[in-house]
Amino acid sequence: MTGRERILAVLAGHKADHIPCMPITMTFAADILGVKYLQYVRDHRVMADAQVKTAAMFGFDYVSTISDPTREAADLGAHIQWYEDRPPAILEDEALFADKSVLAGVEAPDTIAGGRMEDRVRGIELLRERAGKGLFVEGWVEGPCAEGADLRGINRLMMDFSDDPAFVHDLFDFTLQVAIRFAAAQIQAGADIIGVGDAAASLVGPRIYKEFVWPWEKRLVDSIHANGGRVRLHICGNTRRILDGMGTLGCDMMDIDYPVPMDQARTQTGPQQTLAANIDPVRELRDGSPETIAQSLEALQQQAGARWIVAAGCEVVRDTPHENVRAMVEFAQTHAAIAMA
Repeated sequence: MTGRERILAVLAGHKADHIPCMPITMTFAADILGVKYLQYVRDHRVMADAQVKTAAMFGFDYVSTISDPTREAADLGAHIQWYEDRPPAILEDEALFADKSVLAGVEAPDTIAGGRMEDRVRGIELLRERAGKGLFVEGWVEGPCAEGADLRGINRLMMDFSDDPAFVHDLFDFTLQVAIRFAAAQIQAGADIIGVGDAAASLVGPRIYKEFVWPWEKRLVDSIHANGGRVRLHICGNTRRILDGMGTLGCDMMDIDYPVPMDQARTQTGPQQTLAANIDPVRELRDGSPETIAQSLEALQQQAGARWIVAAGCEVVRDTPHENVRAMVEFAQTHAAIAMA
């Protein structure tokens, strides 16, 4: 099977020749190509080169256009801090919607042309061309809560949940429209799956998640499906309190970060949900050994059961030893995917 065929089989609950491997690589991939991260995030050709080289070097089943959380915000006019060799950052003190009244005068763009969102779309087109049907190609959007935090400022948003619920609804409506259009453009460009990064959602409890976050995530998931795409939900951090809700979104796959026990994730999301991860990217993957990595993955497979994909809980950090990454891939390639009962 090709990597793409392997992932599609597991997502559908079918038999695969072995477990797929889909670790997130960003700074790690830039280092493999030998470029500064600023080049990686600002030029889709550099990103594509790095992803293809990294996938070939280690035997990954996919390539991805995830790079940083500022693409949408930058195109909307937010102030971004750029760094030569690390991811760009949002300047919270200068957040686009620090003044809530600004939102009323802003509309979601009709197109994604001419900016950083278009650069990602061009990256998908290039990866699709170079990967052919051999590798799974992943696009990426910021989820409603994460993008809301980028545009409003994370601390202000957390206060808004109680101080101004109506504004939060309006803000998330806005971020949803941006995400829907961005995702649709990536699907049209050839993305097999859209990663939805909604890290800020890990900071809220079940009540706020159910009222403010889940409805907009659900609308985004449904829109991606309606446009012919698949969804990989990525909420890094401790999501134990919101797992029940996450499991009802209908995502094709869901990343589980290392603070969440995999057996708990499986119990709360159900047997039909494809899960990925959740080896600790620092303590286990970077600082471990090939032997301890294999042991950790063995335990995770037993907890996750069928419909599980090998990955780290979050990004593979840039100074991870290559032999440790190879150990993760080797485990996937030498272990059969557990069939559905």
